[in-house]
Amino acid sequence: MKKVEITKDMTLAEVLNYRKNAPEILLGFGMHCFSCPISQMETIEEACQVHDCDLNLLLKKINEID
Repeated sequence: MKKVEITKDMTLAEVLNYRKNAPEILLGFGMHCFSCPISQMETIEEACQVHDCDLNLLLKKINEID
């Protein structure tokens, strides 16, 4: 099965679906929103803007995990 690349336009819910270890990375960036209902609609890019996170670094870290 091919690994899906996580992009800035994916919702947090999609990221959690594709990367089971994503909560560890998100917590490291100060994001606790993955358990929030808004995560079903909010994109990674939007979450980074709200939490003042480095989008490119977050994407790099998320895409490194299995």
